[in-house]
Amino acid sequence: MKHLTEYLWINTPERYQMVDITNEVQELVKKSGVKEGLCLVNPMHITASVFINDHESGLLQDWLVWLEKLAPHAPISQYKHNLTGENNADAHLKRTIMGRETTVAVTGGKLDLGTWERIFYGEFDGQRRKRILVKIIGE
Repeated sequence: MKHLTEYLWINTPERYQMVDITNEVQELVKKSGVKEGLCLVNPMHITASVFINDHESGLLQDWLVWLEKLAPHAPISQYKHNLTGENNADAHLKRTIMGRETTVAVTGGKLDLGTWERIFYGEFDGQRRKRILVKIIGE
């Protein structure tokens, strides 16, 4: 069995941001030499998410607006977590809503995604360096 473990590093300029990482993940699949297998993509931070959806600019903005309605950042006093001196309780909730990680099939040496599917890193407490685990296993 072949395998590869790599980390992508990201530092978003915005507190909230959706970043398409599909091409970077596909390059790692190619590097791994795996033709048939699985690719796990997982943000190594509890205020970020990895998920699959369409890369359309209106939709990207819709997610951010929708998430802010569900878990607004302010007032920060509304969250008990922020009593610890943090101000990112909303980021933890947004991560839970969008999901922790994604697993994609590798077929013929490529990510087996649907026509419009892309892999996104969702940042909800950005402006600092974070890593994303990419683990590929298979034959």
